[in-house]
Amino acid sequence: MSATFEVKVRKLPHFDPSFELPFYATADAAGADIRASFANRDPLTVMPGARVLIPTGLSFEIPPRHEIQVRPRSGLSLKSPLMVVNAPGTIDADYRGEVQIIVGNFGTEPFVIEHGLRLAQLVFAPVWQAKYVSSEVLTETARGAGGFGSTGR
Repeated sequence: MSATFEVKVRKLPHFDPSFELPFYATADAAGADIRASFANRDPLTVMPGARVLIPTGLSFEIPPRHEIQVRPRSGLSLKSPLMVVNAPGTIDADYRGEVQIIVGNFGTEPFVIEHGLRLAQLVFAPVWQAKYVSSEVLTETARGAGGFGSTGR
């Protein structure tokens, strides 16, 4: 069973026309790869400890009650010092600006992001909005207020 939605994508002036729109690398991939698209096509050097905003040259029309989550690509996270800092990042349905990826260099050496690098992946997901209501009492559970590490290893 597969659900497919069309999402309108606007190519901004600095989007490289030789790039494809976000794409799934395999038939069963959950995330669609998205590339860095620099206006000047020059690479960008990210210094150790620095965080930068990487342009993609794309904006999206996401249907109501949906989001696009920005997630790291596992291979890039393993083989480089780059990390998507706010993973998963959320692109809300009412946002129409350029999707940019916040990355940080967690290594000890400068890292060069080349124009066209498959930088992150986009996961399309439904959204439920909750109505938050005040309550003096919550249902008891076996875990209770046990937090970080409370369930063991």
